[in-house]
Amino acid sequence: MSENISRRNALKLFGVAAAAAIGSFAGITSCNKKEPEIKTDNLANQAPETNNPGKDIQANDSEQVNNEAAAKPEKSKRIVFYFTGTGNCMYVAKELSENIISIPQAMKLNQLEYEAEEIGFVYPVYGMMPPNMVRKFIQTAKLKANYFFAIATYGNKAGNAVNIWNDITKAAGYTFDYIATLLMVDNWLPVFDMDEQKKMDKNIPANLAKIKTSLEKREKYIEAVAEEDIERWNKRKEEKTGPFQADGIHALAEEWFTVTDACITCGACMRVCPRKNYTIPGEKAVPKGECELCLACIQNCPHKAIIITAGEKNPKARYRHEAITTRDIINSNNQN
Repeated sequence: MSENISRRNALKLFGVAAAAAIGSFAGITSCNKKEPEIKTDNLANQAPETNNPGKDIQANDSEQVNNEAAAKPEKSKRIVFYFTGTGNCMYVAKELSENIISIPQAMKLNQLEYEAEEIGFVYPVYGMMPPNMVRKFIQTAKLKANYFFAIATYGNKAGNAVNIWNDITKAAGYTFDYIATLLMVDNWLPVFDMDEQKKMDKNIPANLAKIKTSLEKREKYIEAVAEEDIERWNKRKEEKTGPFQADGIHALAEEWFTVTDACITCGACMRVCPRKNYTIPGEKAVPKGECELCLACIQNCPHKAIIITAGEKNPKARYRHEAITTRDIINSNNQN
């Protein structure tokens, strides 16, 4: 390498090559179809840190996402739809079914008709609500099943999430048999330190096991909501302020995120964003567009080059579920 090439430019060149390699397999994949092995070791492994840096780039059948069902739906025993930014919901979906479908990919393909014995949803709670894309999917999809269930993951307070989901789905013409919440790592960077969150024991395996048992029995269960949480929600409906409002999430990527000079234009943000909010017109990535606030871009940036403009609890800490790879997030969310 020429001595005239700066470290940043060298990283940039290497990052572009890595992004190109990953781009070749960032589309829809199946659990039953092995992807070609990727021979780069840059983009997928740098942040968040893991104990197995090579995990993100190993071609392994167990790590593939069954999004092929989005293109060719077939009747099966159980389909689980999911939305993920940092892997929590994808992990839960994989624990509940071998047939999981990314909602962003289903929306991208405009594949909205599905039939199964059981249909489930796993989604993150954002300000008590489902992401806008999840809301839109359930409102527009044509689903047929004998048993409907939903698991709403949250990190601190679920609030009125169960009732909100119940109201949204009933308005869409669906009656859910089972709705429960699951406490997991809270990835909301403005308030929580990811290093501290990862150390907390939130009893996830035991709570998830209970959910699995209930679903195997096809139990009828709607989790109770505290009266104070209902009151908080009613108050929010009246106020209509902030990003989390009763009719959905109101946020613009260009207002929430800043890309620093640490960006090497590797393109990771472009591939993990379910709303296609990132472009690379020049020296660094540029965010713009209506945002889900899933934080996939900032949490999965290999160089921690994206920050929340208003500030973070710990700007040095990032999170992605340990069982989920960057490639998994790309396959789930990539809109390019």
